[in-house]
Amino acid sequence: MDNMRFTSIAVRKQRLLFWCFAFIAVTAILFLFRTVLMPFVAGMFIAYLLDPLATRLQRIGLNRLGASLVILVLFIVLIITMLVFALPPLTAQMTSLLEKLPLYAARLQALAIEQGGPMLERIAGPGAMQDFEKYLGNTVGQLVNYVGAFITSLWSGGQAIIGAFSLLIVTPVVTFYLLLDWQDIIDTVDGWIPVSQRETMRAIANDINTAISGFLRGQGLVCLILALYYGIGLSLAHLNFGFLIGSITGILAFIPYVGAITGAVLAITVAIVQFWPDSTSILLVVGIFVSGQFLEGNILSPKLVGGSVGLHPVWLMFSLFAFGSLFGFLGLLVAVPLAAAVGVLLRFGLKQYLQSSLYKTELSGS
Repeated sequence: MDNMRFTSIAVRKQRLLFWCFAFIAVTAILFLFRTVLMPFVAGMFIAYLLDPLATRLQRIGLNRLGASLVILVLFIVLIITMLVFALPPLTAQMTSLLEKLPLYAARLQALAIEQGGPMLERIAGPGAMQDFEKYLGNTVGQLVNYVGAFITSLWSGGQAIIGAFSLLIVTPVVTFYLLLDWQDIIDTVDGWIPVSQRETMRAIANDINTAISGFLRGQGLVCLILALYYGIGLSLAHLNFGFLIGSITGILAFIPYVGAITGAVLAITVAIVQFWPDSTSILLVVGIFVSGQFLEGNILSPKLVGGSVGLHPVWLMFSLFAFGSLFGFLGLLVAVPLAAAVGVLLRFGLKQYLQSSLYKTELSGS
């Protein structure tokens, strides 16, 4: 019995060392080759998202090759159409917004001094006005620099996405072959799992797939709907850069709370500078964001994402920012899958611990 026990412990240690080594190796590869891996990771990412569609096409009579070709052609046509019709106005609005941002900041500062100055002097005395102007100028200047840097970095990331999709030699080829061989790849990886652990690993993999697919496909659709809703709504409200701000809000909705806050601050700031003293137009912009948040929180997210994904907003935000800072856009692509996988593994480990003799012994001893 003792020999069997020691053998079991040794095997577990070997498996733990193997997975630790595999994790370190994958992390090192991502870091070292992050500049050249993006088309391949993007292809894998797209193939994963489109695999259910290929399976449905197979069910209606197409073979896997035909389904993969149809999806690939439609996807390329969609991307090219979006780049041709959406990129020019977005680029023009982005350039204009970056140029006019200091003017908007100066106008906002002047409005704050004009409206709040007399009240401040009555409350704090005549000298408080100069201190307020100095403080407000420094604050607005820092805010302008931050917003400008943020929009520039966001646009750089958007250009990286466009660059990935414009590599019509690499990314579509990777997507096509992964779509074509997806089930074979899954079966091959499944065959590598030790027989004694196969059922457990399949259950864990199924939970990870449920978490990843539920969030990526559901939240991706939520982001698309919100981008259209905010972009069209702000444009109809005649807000300057409305389509751009709405698109940014929808894209950033992938990160909990960040999209809504960023979009609302940008939109309301532009609305105040553009429409003041027309409070009706300003309130209309505010109403668009309030209704958008209601739509997202009460209809879109519950229906399309659901509550079974298991990705806490704080954990998701940490993963996106951490992997984004380490690996750039490549890190953003792998952040959600890794966050979902780690979350499932942690819940599985906690469940095993709560069922183990270690936990029960400590509980009874107390």
